[in-house]
Amino acid sequence: MERIFDLVYLFSQSINLMVLIGTQYITGLLVIHKNVKVNYTRKINHFMLFFVPIFLNRGYVHEDAIGLFVIGAFLAVAKFIFYIKPIRDRVPFIKVMFRSFDRPEDRPYTLLWLVTQTAAGYCVLIPMSALFAHVGYLDLAIIPILIYGIGDGLAEPVGVRFGKHKYRTPALFTGREYFRTLEGSSIVFLTSLIVIAAYYNYFTPTQFIVALIAVPVTMTLVEAVSPHTWDAPPLFLTGFLVLYGIRMI
Repeated sequence: MERIFDLVYLFSQSINLMVLIGTQYITGLLVIHKNVKVNYTRKINHFMLFFVPIFLNRGYVHEDAIGLFVIGAFLAVAKFIFYIKPIRDRVPFIKVMFRSFDRPEDRPYTLLWLVTQTAAGYCVLIPMSALFAHVGYLDLAIIPILIYGIGDGLAEPVGVRFGKHKYRTPALFTGREYFRTLEGSSIVFLTSLIVIAAYYNYFTPTQFIVALIAVPVTMTLVEAVSPHTWDAPPLFLTGFLVLYGIRMI
């Protein structure tokens, strides 16, 4: 039985890898040949990067499978080594994939920010998911993922297209100034409201009211002050902690 479990998990990881590679290559071609903004193609990759593995791995987040989940996280971080300049300059296929998420304004920190954010995100996601599974809150563990995946995924495209009210945001390892917009951040707020409402039956009436107020406000504020291209870890941590606190009411 354990052997079958391992094979199914490895098969799901293979599917995840193929989907991600195909998506990045196609969106890279859109950037190169159709002049599609990286702000948009990057978020297509964002949805695939977070939603596909989360839904594929959701059934494996329990005490017996945490080792496999950790291996998956390690591979998710390790794969970025293929995008380093010496490799991508020699492999056209990888160079095209890299173009799908390499925003000009992020250079030369594109890979550094992605690697550290992904690693830190998993450092929050793995133990918190395991904790929620252990205490019987596993169905709620998807809430921070949905808020980040949908809210943050749509915030940048909305901000780029419709954003009028800008505010400064910090960035790691550099003194550059970056900007977010109130219009983009409002998407995080609205997404939080919708996700909490969709999961209303997992809360008592009192918990639901508190969640409907606390989660959108805290997630939006945390997203607003998080470093540029590095908002996954603080959003994950905030979401899990707030939800855990609410379930204790």
